[in-house]
Amino acid sequence: MSGHSKWATTKRKKALIDAKRGKVFTKIAKLITIAARDGGGNPEMNPSLRMAVDNARAQSLPKENIERAIQKGVGGGAGANIEEISYESYGPGGVGIIIECLTDNKNRTIADIKAILNKRGGTMASQGSVSFNFQKRGEIILDESKNTLKGDDLEMAIVDAGAIDFEKDDSIYVVYTEFKDLNKVKVALEAENIILDSIEHTMYPMSKVDIPEAKSDSLFNLLESLDELDDVSKVYSNGS
Repeated sequence: MSGHSKWATTKRKKALIDAKRGKVFTKIAKLITIAARDGGGNPEMNPSLRMAVDNARAQSLPKENIERAIQKGVGGGAGANIEEISYESYGPGGVGIIIECLTDNKNRTIADIKAILNKRGGTMASQGSVSFNFQKRGEIILDESKNTLKGDDLEMAIVDAGAIDFEKDDSIYVVYTEFKDLNKVKVALEAENIILDSIEHTMYPMSKVDIPEAKSDSLFNLLESLDELDDVSKVYSNGS
């Protein structure tokens, strides 16, 4: 199981740090609200909600925030009209980008995205022109420094749990699973008392674009700027 994009791992490490910020908590709460709205407020009967709640707990979202987000979804109150929508674009070096959003105002969202793309050297793309190159997978992030298992023992546990790939940067592991196997791998890792920092579904690029050194900073700044928009929940790229 070889490593992949350094950007992917670096971004995930940053995400773990940023998870303490209120803006990220807001994004997590939106996912919980949508899951509860669409499938009911009982995590045991709603797999999407269970996954959203597990991820929220892994990123230390307070219990009262989780309960408030669930009630907002099942109660149809303010905020329950959030829509899920995605946009596709190209960045510096021809990198494909998928931008997933949670919004109650699509006009505002697309205007904000276009402004960032124009400022940072990106362009909008037609739907399907980028996403065809991505595959749905499960993704689990864990920090070796938080766990008793280390090195080869930890990696063997990851393999035995059913992961299909992983990448490592310093102490951070990004573990990939088949889309349908995310919860099964999560449960297997937790049975080995492995502490998980994030559990979610993701879009994995099947082919990647090598980024010239001269364009790497521009791409990083574009992806980071998109990720910081309030309405953007996730940003994926096939740059390496």
